[in-house]
Amino acid sequence: MPNTIATSQARWEQQYRLYTDAYESGRMSFISSLLPQTAVQFSVYQTLDILHKRLGNDTLRRALNPNETIDSPARGNTDGSWLKRSNMIGVNVRTIGSFWKLINYTLTLSASHDSIHLLPIWEPGVVGSLYGMVSWEINPEFFDIELARLVPALDSVEKQLKIVVNLLHAMGRTVGMDVIPHTDRFSEMVLACPSLFEWVQRDVKGGHPDSLADHSGFIHRCVEESIWQYLKFHGSADGSPLAFAKDAFFSTDLAILMDNQRLRMLFGYPHDYGGRLRRRLALIKHLVAQGYETLPMTMAPPYRGIHIDPNDYVIDDFGQTWYQYAFDKPEAMSRVFGPLARYRFYESKDNNQHWELDFDQPNKPAWDYICRKVYDCQRTYNFDFMRGDMAHVQMRPTGVPAEVDAYYDPLRAIKKYVQANGVPYYGFFAETFLAPPDTMGYGNELDHLEAIEADSTLGDLQSMVVGSAEFRRQFSDYYTYLKTRRFAPNFTVMTADKDDPRFDEFYRTGNLFRYFTALFLTDMPSYVGMGFEVRNLHEQRGENEEYSKLYVFQIGDDRQTDKVTHAPFRWGQNADQFEAILRIREFAESIWAEIVGRETEWLIAPGESDFIVWKQTRVIDESTPSEYIFAASMTGKLPDEIPELPESEVVFDEAGCRIWRVASA
Repeated sequence: MPNTIATSQARWEQQYRLYTDAYESGRMSFISSLLPQTAVQFSVYQTLDILHKRLGNDTLRRALNPNETIDSPARGNTDGSWLKRSNMIGVNVRTIGSFWKLINYTLTLSASHDSIHLLPIWEPGVVGSLYGMVSWEINPEFFDIELARLVPALDSVEKQLKIVVNLLHAMGRTVGMDVIPHTDRFSEMVLACPSLFEWVQRDVKGGHPDSLADHSGFIHRCVEESIWQYLKFHGSADGSPLAFAKDAFFSTDLAILMDNQRLRMLFGYPHDYGGRLRRRLALIKHLVAQGYETLPMTMAPPYRGIHIDPNDYVIDDFGQTWYQYAFDKPEAMSRVFGPLARYRFYESKDNNQHWELDFDQPNKPAWDYICRKVYDCQRTYNFDFMRGDMAHVQMRPTGVPAEVDAYYDPLRAIKKYVQANGVPYYGFFAETFLAPPDTMGYGNELDHLEAIEADSTLGDLQSMVVGSAEFRRQFSDYYTYLKTRRFAPNFTVMTADKDDPRFDEFYRTGNLFRYFTALFLTDMPSYVGMGFEVRNLHEQRGENEEYSKLYVFQIGDDRQTDKVTHAPFRWGQNADQFEAILRIREFAESIWAEIVGRETEWLIAPGESDFIVWKQTRVIDESTPSEYIFAASMTGKLPDEIPELPESEVVFDEAGCRIWRVASA
């Protein structure tokens, strides 16, 4: 009888008590056979009952108190290097509906998956993009109504996030936040602190709104004056008087006027979502009528030198025309992200006459601002690491400097700021793709990763077909970097960005090879996106609701057929993959204490064949008497005989993935 999700679900229902008892008693680190789509539907009461038996009354009580803090499993580390061996799960909270449901999902994860990365948690802006944060407020769509009903004290999304991090720590997981060095083009941060961003003025007065009238370095002063006049005419949103001068109001010295007060005066109180949105839209309309808008963010060289494309625009619900920008001299990877604006981390040379930044003149208030804001979030919610978005950005045309100062890279600055303020173990997981020099950034990306003090990096194995020449070469190179560089590349299985119809080709073969290798290369970190265990095998394009990437946005426009979604995320129905990964997890559970953290010794290294074989260096210790050999085939089939294999017995065999226990010496 073929496997189906229905048969997997039926087995779970028949043996529910057996599986939950094993978890509650501590015999298993996860609830075996529990489908993720079943887990996320658990009632709050059901989950709390399971956790009460697993964690005990005192730990659960403390974890559910947002005024308490459960220590991180990483707390004993003196730096972020623990990330170099972490097996990380990436979660787009929008696909499961709330922070709380993350706890349900974690019940399905074995202890070998020791870190959870949350995609951006902030209020989103244009097209609901999680990466276009519009404020420093936590996204209210991640609030769980059922949790608040059962535990009335958890009546805000902020409190719920705090206790979810507490519980994940109590469950033995570290938790990471996404750190984004940009915002929505018209975020609250942009309007409250214009001097921290780069502005341009379209030629609306001259009758040419599709061209730039001014892109000098001081337009933000005109923007401040315009916003100030709006405030004087309409009054503050919270009713407080303007009892100070304009320069004091827009000062980036937060000691002069606290940022929270400035935001209340401009937009209103944090939980008045509708009121804040209306005020922000009115301010946008006011500025755009004068031609003022932030410069859109760019990716990859040449970064600078852009113009308005008069033929590429959209008209919003207010009748305003928004033009797309294009590079004057584009290169291979040049991209303009129209909805986003990067912080103005450097001053410009010659009043920005030639779009040239002065890297010897950092705009220090921008650095101070983002460092403080990220630290405030880390301190409030007790995050253990950050995933640095677009960490590949290196804008200096001369490449990575020989001497790296405090203003070389904002993500590096954030990491060091948090560590210096009482969190020495705070880690940095960098979004870079280990691209060739001068591709995603100027200079050598490997040198850049060391310069920014990244602990680990995403890499790009998820963007290649398993077994291809490119995959083999990159995998071999990654392991070389692991041993010779100060950062650790991840063996990345899948990310939310690659769970996309355009990348189905990557996952038609080799999925068990990816997962098995990622898990059992215990000296190499790994990353896998939530839902991979049941992801459908798409021989043809699936429905949009099957792809987690399409929930990074909120697009309901049927004209955008490749991105529009009209229903909740739809979990995969790949029962064969679920059952195979379950068997891998269950076996890993039985030997994990013996192998975790062990160094790899290659018998057949990446790049040498269409399969790999490795063992782990023996520890001369009676507590770890066994030694294991692992093999994984990129074609799904291993040869019957593998040369130079010592005397051993097969203890695990699954579709081209095999483990032997070596006979005792």
